[in-house]
Amino acid sequence: MEERITKSEDEWRRELSPEEFRVTRQAGTEAPYSGEYCNTKTIGTYACKCCGLALFRSNAKFESGCGWPSFFEPLDGAHLEEIEDNSLGMHRVEIRCKRCSAHLGHIFPDGPPPTGMRYCINSVSIKLDPEEA
Repeated sequence: MEERITKSEDEWRRELSPEEFRVTRQAGTEAPYSGEYCNTKTIGTYACKCCGLALFRSNAKFESGCGWPSFFEPLDGAHLEEIEDNSLGMHRVEIRCKRCSAHLGHIFPDGPPPTGMRYCINSVSIKLDPEEA
């Protein structure tokens, strides 16, 4: 993988919308069912909003009913980093982009086969690159 991207808080603020900055750089969460990709069925690749690193394919996306885009597996697990998250009085595993450390969402062990995992991702953390027809 390419070298890590490091930018100052001011650089990120200039490049991202306030909501994108809050979620990706301050580990926020968008409101459920509000995200652009919650119900998207478009075929393509989802990449990190901050650095463009490919993270998920649309064929791994499923309707979880949780209110955020959900995937049962990443495109390349090496592109994600998992961080223990014990905030809000619960134990979760946070998912971040390995290249730029953008907060993406969390991973839960309640997804469908074949992995049984649910990568619960904020829409503002990703950008869909649609496949050419």
